[in-house]
Amino acid sequence: MEPGRLEKFPSPGRGSGLRALKRARPGELLSRAEPFACTVTKQRLGGVCERCLRRNERLLRCSQCKIARYCDTRCQKEAWQEHKQECKCLKSIEPNFPPDSVRLVGRIVFKLLGQSAACPSEKLYSFSDLQSKNPGIAQHKLASIFVTGDHSIFRNLQYITEASSLDIYVTTANIEELSEEMKEGLRHLAQTLQLYLRVEIQDAFQLLPAIDIFQIFAKVTCNCFTISNGEMQDVGVGLYPSMSLLNHSCDPNCVIVFEGRQLLLRSVREIQIGEELTISYIESLMPSSERQKHLKRQYCFECNCLLCQTQEKDVDMLAGEEKAWKEIKDAVTKVGDPRSQEEWEQVLAMCQALLNNNADSLPDTNIYLLKLLDCAMDACINLRRWGEALLYGKRTLKPYRLYYSSFHPLRAVQLMRVGKLQHTQDMFPQALKTLKQAYNIMKVTHGADHSLVQDLMKLKEQCEAGM
Repeated sequence: MEPGRLEKFPSPGRGSGLRALKRARPGELLSRAEPFACTVTKQRLGGVCERCLRRNERLLRCSQCKIARYCDTRCQKEAWQEHKQECKCLKSIEPNFPPDSVRLVGRIVFKLLGQSAACPSEKLYSFSDLQSKNPGIAQHKLASIFVTGDHSIFRNLQYITEASSLDIYVTTANIEELSEEMKEGLRHLAQTLQLYLRVEIQDAFQLLPAIDIFQIFAKVTCNCFTISNGEMQDVGVGLYPSMSLLNHSCDPNCVIVFEGRQLLLRSVREIQIGEELTISYIESLMPSSERQKHLKRQYCFECNCLLCQTQEKDVDMLAGEEKAWKEIKDAVTKVGDPRSQEEWEQVLAMCQALLNNNADSLPDTNIYLLKLLDCAMDACINLRRWGEALLYGKRTLKPYRLYYSSFHPLRAVQLMRVGKLQHTQDMFPQALKTLKQAYNIMKVTHGADHSLVQDLMKLKEQCEAGM
């Protein structure tokens, strides 16, 4: 936490928030935070270090659980305090694996049981202070979490089918504000945690009185951050209590990026003394109505920012024939996580067919066509078809400029990707121009000392040498 830059304050209609104690210019680092707890996502297991969350092709494997992997012995030793109890839990449920939220909550429980001092990430707001974005959620009690009997809860490695032995005691009527889907999901997760932790915690009496599992899941669901690498690819999930004070805006004045597991909060506009700091909780590449549905479902509130009130970019987002973009939307949604060359070939063939069929029906600014272009670009990169990837990438730059018009890390990363592709094609003057545009944004969103910016500078130097 940068000293004397931020303070907690009562934000009208939003509960608590964070505001600036000093004036800030675009690109200033407002806060740097380590996580209260974090974990690698299941999708990235084996590809990034469990301690520093950095990608590494040669990772050391934990000799006990055979799941956790580390850059080197130093990372492994530093991670042992976090990993030693979950190590037994992971072994006890193999070959199954817990959902990311269950693994994260397991780490939080172990930390609460063993922690004596406050974590630095709790400077402005502690874990016990956390509330869900719906003020009622944190008031509910869940009894009989650690019940006897085995349940088929690792089916599909995610949700359970039996929850009849769980009893929820409600101390406030606000439970009704939760959707049935969310309430049922929290019950499922709590019961999944029961099986996951039972090798270390046999019954509820081993928990401290202050540890309420239902509350923890409610808090984590609404307050955890998706941890991404410099290129904005998801690698983990983590809890940063003080940063949970940040409220949402679809047109925020701050952005969050990560350097490993460290969270960096940076301003992207001029911020005055006393002004509230905001970030976007969701991907903004959605029409206003979709953003509102997403926020209501996940966080139980509606956004009234200027962008939502004016619905300024909705017409561009859904431009073109509705039948065409709905077909593309359905197709892109079904693209999972291709791993093999054959799967990427199938994805590319699907993208090419849809692009050819809808060449005259949709402009590139249509958000679903834009997502299709991104998908085709990713497929070509994974298939090492650099020239084709560049063609698709160049088409995305205009809509990215439209939808991410201010300083935005996603636009910077997209420009860097296109610049890399131009570099592979020996288009050095064009690559240098594109990379300079990326740098002008990234020095604000990431900071000049970020590892991705350092990689960008090296690439610029290579272009200059090539010229």
